[in-house]
Amino acid sequence: MRWKDLRRSDNVRDERGMDGGGGGGGGFPLRGVGGGIGAVVLLVVVFFVGGPDAVLQLLGSGNGVAPSGGGQEGAPLTATDDDSQFVAAILGSTEDVWGAVFAKQGRSYKPPLLELFDGSVQSACGSASAAAGPFYCPGDQRVYLDTSFFRDLARMGGPGDFAAAYVIGHEVGHHVQTLLGTSGKVHAAQERGNEATANRLQVAMELQADCFAGVWAYHANQTNRVLEPGDVDEGLAAAEAIGDDRLQRNAGRRVTPDSFTHGSSAQRQQWLKVGLTTGDPAACDTFR
Repeated sequence: MRWKDLRRSDNVRDERGMDGGGGGGGGFPLRGVGGGIGAVVLLVVVFFVGGPDAVLQLLGSGNGVAPSGGGQEGAPLTATDDDSQFVAAILGSTEDVWGAVFAKQGRSYKPPLLELFDGSVQSACGSASAAAGPFYCPGDQRVYLDTSFFRDLARMGGPGDFAAAYVIGHEVGHHVQTLLGTSGKVHAAQERGNEATANRLQVAMELQADCFAGVWAYHANQTNRVLEPGDVDEGLAAAEAIGDDRLQRNAGRRVTPDSFTHGSSAQRQQWLKVGLTTGDPAACDTFR
């Protein structure tokens, strides 16, 4: 992936090396899971989770949006390591793409902050460890990322820089959903429905974020020719690696679609392809 010439975002905050990270206070703590697929959930199922809300939903602990917290802005990014520069470049590209997409619709795009952390972090959605993977918190409109996740994803079968970019594009996709009001509507519907309904709605949310990641990549490639041969395959391999059905099988569990919260491998690949081939957010209607 040709990313080194992309504009670096000014919205990356570096909290690495600080105890507990930054972000907003309040909210609720994430709960651990014991035994069976629980341990795998913390390590892999939430790789592309739509914020800690989805983790709590998966654990049967509620579906509501977490309260917003305060917190400091954190330190602007000054690190020059490849991971930090890669994150800043991809986030900058998402800002450019979604800014243009929103402007065509007569809307203003407010980009999220992206907070780099290591070990653990405190957000407006509660505390989380690096084992939970990247997440987006609607309460403070931030993406949280420990870059060691990129190595974990590669070990799971999703190696490559475009696979890592897909992670960021997916989480930014959740921010787009927040700005469009989709997240609020879905959370309200989840609270009114039963667990199966809540799970189906969460799957639709995650698949739409996959599609939005593809929309970003389509436009980034149109303007900056960022994709190289094999990049799309890397993204699709990552989507396959974190499908709910594959994760359940790898955990030695029976595949139970009613328990899915992210979508099957085939679904995740399908919706990433929709975004990649159309570049049209309107084509990402996973709720129909």
